[in-house]
Amino acid sequence: MPAALFIVRASIADAARRPAFDDWYRNEHLPDALKSFGAQRAWRCWSKTDASVHVATYQFADHAALDRGTRPEVMRRLVADFDGNWPGIPRTREIMTLVEEIGAL
Repeated sequence: MPAALFIVRASIADAARRPAFDDWYRNEHLPDALKSFGAQRAWRCWSKTDASVHVATYQFADHAALDRGTRPEVMRRLVADFDGNWPGIPRTREIMTLVEEIGAL
C-alpha cells in the first residue's frame, strides 16, 4: 500500500505572531499531533513564496493508518487545542497518496 500524507496549511498573516506560533508548533503541537495520530513521521515548513504560510505534513504507512490516526475524537481534540491557542488562524487540510519517490534518502 502506498504511503498517505496528511497536510495542514495555516496562514499567519500577522508577522509579529509568527515566532510565538513557531515555538508553540515546534514544542507542543507537532509532537502531540505526531503521537496522537500515530504517524510515522512529521515535518513542517514555512513558505519562502508567502511568508505567512506554514505547512505541517504527517506521513502514514497507508490510508487505513491515516484514517485510524485522524479519527473524529483525535481531530476534535487537536483542533480545539489549536483554536484555543491560535483563534482566527485559517487552516486547510489535504490528504495525499504518495505515488512516486525517487532519489537517495
